[in-house]
Amino acid sequence: MQVERFTVISSDCHAGLPPERYRAYLDPQYRETFDQVLPIQKHMTDKAEQVFLLKDINEQWRAGVEIQLAGAWDHARRTEVLDADGVAGEIVFPDGVTQQNAPPFGAGLALPTKNIVPDLQWAGARAHNRWLAEFCALDPVRRFGVAVCPLLWDTERGIEEVRFALDNGLGGMLIPAITSGFEAYHNRCYDPFWEACEDTGTVVCFHSGPGAFDDVFGPGFPEGDQDRYPGGVGVYISEVFFWTYRPLIFMLWGGVFERFPKLKASVTETGQGWLLPPLLRMLDHHYNDTVFSAKLGDFRSHLSMSPVDYFRRNCAVGASCMPREDAEIRHEMGMDQLMWGTDFPHPEGTWPNTAARMLETFRGLPEADVAAMLGGNAIDFYGLDAAGLSEVASRVGPPKGHFGA
Repeated sequence: MQVERFTVISSDCHAGLPPERYRAYLDPQYRETFDQVLPIQKHMTDKAEQVFLLKDINEQWRAGVEIQLAGAWDHARRTEVLDADGVAGEIVFPDGVTQQNAPPFGAGLALPTKNIVPDLQWAGARAHNRWLAEFCALDPVRRFGVAVCPLLWDTERGIEEVRFALDNGLGGMLIPAITSGFEAYHNRCYDPFWEACEDTGTVVCFHSGPGAFDDVFGPGFPEGDQDRYPGGVGVYISEVFFWTYRPLIFMLWGGVFERFPKLKASVTETGQGWLLPPLLRMLDHHYNDTVFSAKLGDFRSHLSMSPVDYFRRNCAVGASCMPREDAEIRHEMGMDQLMWGTDFPHPEGTWPNTAARMLETFRGLPEADVAAMLGGNAIDFYGLDAAGLSEVASRVGPPKGHFGA
């Protein structure tokens, strides 16, 4: 008799090439510049690792598991890792094993705008997206690719990237979380981009990582004298999730989901248990408890419902490496919004202890809730191939009853 199994989707995985291999995916006119910049990129990444004390950790992380970590770019190795983890499908963001596997010219997760040449960042993003499309095409049922889109520089170019993604099997669009110095996401200048994403079913994605680095670590990060900024890393990790939620707040209050009711947006690796419940309570309070905000005038009439209602309808949360404490307050955060993830192949992820971490988080919870958080919510939100993933899960997924009390 065939054993029924959970279909597990990791809402937070990463892939990226060893940096020198991005050269082949760049438009030819940028390759000479790439050759000149690559040593600088490596140097700056090394410096950032020193600030965050990551170098030793990353080296320890790689020791003895280099073959498996090659799954950051190697199809066969990645399939082996996912199978062993019990993961049927994944949402694939940029930046592989570490930031050393980030796309060129600042086109990685953070998508910075300081000390960046826009045309080069676009070239780096397109190089990654070309490679990612090839990588996801090797297993389109199991891989949902998130393209990189430096939207702030040029909305029309962002729309072109949406079309590229649609034509090449990518379903998400990672846009900058920090808009400082540019129009924020409640500005109607982005409406054509939202419309393009809605029309194509492309999910707008935000992922943690960006922060106010110059404020925290001084001008010119990662260069500079860190002794002058004690506690900088503590400040960064205390703020980083806020920056990830912030663009969503602009979209919710700005009526983006009112004007584009089928648009979807996700936030991933956000420390959801710490910030999400009070954030939702705050949004609901400011919308509904008008006695406290009447003096501020009318800031609600452009909305037909509360920002929290739009969040419930249009948004989801990639709850990377979800701890037990988060699972216990799942209804407070939104049972339909939470999507579990492994964060493979990042050192802070669940691999190679995914099975134990999964059991620790979900043991004794109702089977229907576990099934939703482990995979059902992600399948519905991202529009994944449920039948194809169920077939994969029948071979690799944890058996039903595995998380029983």
